[in-house]
This record gives sequence, C-alpha cells and structure tokens, in this order.
Amino acid sequence: MIGHAVGTFTNATHGMTLAAVSMAYYKTILQAGLPRFKRFAIAVWGVDPTGKSDETIACEGLEALRQWMVSIGLVMQLRDLGVTPEMIPAITKATFILDGGYQTLTPEDVTAILHASL
Repeated sequence: MIGHAVGTFTNATHGMTLAAVSMAYYKTILQAGLPRFKRFAIAVWGVDPTGKSDETIACEGLEALRQWMVSIGLVMQLRDLGVTPEMIPAITKATFILDGGYQTLTPEDVTAILHASL
C-alpha cells in the first residue's frame, strides 16, 4: 500500500515504487517474519546458515535480494522517483494501512519506511 501511495504523488509505476521501498519495509517487518526470511535466504539465495543467527541469515538473504535488484537496474531510492522529504507526510496520510501480513504497520512505521527509502 505504501507503493500505491507513492505512485499517487509521482509518475512512477507500482513496480518502481515497490522496489524503492522494499528494503526499508522488509527491515521493518524482519523480526515478525524472521522464520520465513531465513527460509527465503537459504532456499532462494543459498545463504549458508552454519554458525549464524536466524537474523544474520535473513539479513544476508535481504542483501542478496538488494544486490540482485540493483543488478537488473531497479530504482532503489524514492528520491530517484521524485519523492522529496516534504512529500512524506502526505504520502503517509495517503497510505491505506491493512491488518494482516507479518505485522500491521502504524503511520509512524510508514513514515520511517519512507524516510529510510529516500
């Protein structure tokens, strides 16, 4: 839903906005979804879990995902889509918050994700 709100204020496609906010979003929900992020890291990216904490494994998987996204040319920062810090309060207000998923975000979470994605 954050991506949809960003698209309201930019000419960016939904896919572009998702790429730009994804890493900050995943870091926000990491603890709530840790078992699945760990499984993703091992199964998709081949992260070796030997001697590592679940969080370390998950973070290595997210870094592998980030590197792949960069390698295929995705825009990874909102500022590259035209978002400015001044736009963040309006984007936060326009973000429809859904219950469910790994955790329900608060408006403060959305604001923090947007700032981290600049």
